[in-house]
This record gives sequence, structure tokens and C-alpha cells, in this order.
Amino acid sequence: MRQTWSSSFVIGLEGQEMARSWIGEKVRDAVEEVHAYVEEIIRNRKKKMDESQENCGEDLLSRLILAGCDEEVIRDMIINFIMAGRDTTSAAMTWLFWLLSCHPVIEQELLKEIQRNDKRLSDYESLEGLKLLKASLCESMRLYPPVAWDSKHAMVDDMLPDGTLVQAGDRVTYFPYGMGRMEALWGKDCIEFRPSRWFIEPSHQGGSLKKVSPYKFPVFQAGPRICLGRDMAFIQMKYVVASILRQFEIKPIRSEKPIFVPLLTAHMAGGLKVLIKKRDHSI
Repeated sequence: MRQTWSSSFVIGLEGQEMARSWIGEKVRDAVEEVHAYVEEIIRNRKKKMDESQENCGEDLLSRLILAGCDEEVIRDMIINFIMAGRDTTSAAMTWLFWLLSCHPVIEQELLKEIQRNDKRLSDYESLEGLKLLKASLCESMRLYPPVAWDSKHAMVDDMLPDGTLVQAGDRVTYFPYGMGRMEALWGKDCIEFRPSRWFIEPSHQGGSLKKVSPYKFPVFQAGPRICLGRDMAFIQMKYVVASILRQFEIKPIRSEKPIFVPLLTAHMAGGLKVLIKKRDHSI
């Protein structure tokens, strides 16, 4: 029995090693394919810029090229923007639409804010002025962060503010989903969807937004590793949400509370199935 167990154990280890090797090769092939795809985009943009100076520098990629960044740096930054800014923003907006369906008063206040800027939604300054919409997005991401947990590895020995020792190589994991629901951080109503908490004055009507520490609200991380695309993500989400809300009513088909799935990028199980009705602006 002992010999049989030992042989099976060795075979099991060899099988695991082969599986890791196979997975490693698949990952490397996938990374090389993504790199090649993005590098071709960069080469084509450089060629177009050399052939014509028209519209040079008006987009992110052109600006990175004109800034003289190394091609590998440009490639990694573009991949970061594409990968980090797709599923995360869509997940954040999905939860916001569901939360607004549960809070029709807040939805109506949002609609009024959007209608005041209706003619200028393609203007950056106007999108920046949608303060209640930004507060609603922050509140939605506080309760349902697109990245529910994340980890960092210590490069050198360190100490956390509470005195906990962290040795070089240790992994420290933080939990934005749990932090967003801590009474010590957000008060006794921490489970409630209340965008007004993001204003200096507790009112939805105008006012200035609070400057909340990213260490309290780490949805976009904090410090030197803070998300490069944070401001771009807010502008994209504001534009999409405002464009949809001003034209359509969104009503979920199901009445039960959706399930939060905290994978690498958290999402709503099964997505948000809705009925869409064009708004009657004559009312």
C-alpha cells in the first residue's frame, strides 16, 4: 500500500508539473499574440503620422508616440487601458443601472441634471459638471467594486500603520468590497445606496463633491500604483450613462436581488436583463 501510494503521488506531481508547463506555454502564446496585435497598431499609427501631420496628437496613442516613450512602454500602457478599462467600466455601469431602478427618486434627480446639460454632453467641461452622476457612480462602486479584492507584494521589509510587520516577498491583500461596507468607514447606513454622502453638503442639488481618500475608497487603488485611467473611466461612464438615461427608461425584468460574482473582474451573475422604453420628453 505504501509503495502504491508513493508511485501515485509521484505520478500526480509529474502530472501537475506537466499541466503547469502546458498552461504556461498557452499563456506565453496568448501574451505574444496580444503584444503582436498592439505593436502592429503602434506601427500603423507611426506610419500614418509620418505620412500626414493632420490630427497628430489628438488621441492617446499619438500623444504617447510624440512624447518619445519607448515602444515597449507604449505597448504595455495601451494594453493596460484596453484590458483594465473594458470589463471594469461595464460592470460598474451595470450595477449602477440596477441600483437606480431600485431608487427612482435618485434616478429622476439624475435625469434633471443630465437634461440641464443635454445639448453639451460631448463637451468635456459639461461631463465634468455632472456631479450627481459621478457621486452615483462612486456610490455604486463602493457597494459593488469592479475589482472586489487585490494584492500587493512587498519588495522590502515594511510595517503597516497598525504595527503589523510585513517582510519582503509577503503578499498583502486588501478587500474593497468589504471596506465599502464597513460601518467604521462609512457610517451606520453603509449598506444603503446614498450618493449624497459624496457631497460636502448632504444635498443632491449642486454643491461640491468631497475629496475622499483613495485609501478609504481604493476602487482605483492608491499611491504610486493608482489607476492611470481613472479620469478617463469616469468620463466614459458619465457619457454612456447620461446618453442612455436621457433617452431610455431601464427596467429590470427580474425583481430579485442580483448576485455579485467576485472574480478577477467582479460582475453580475447572468448580467442585467432589462426592458427598455424610449422616454417621453413631452411629459
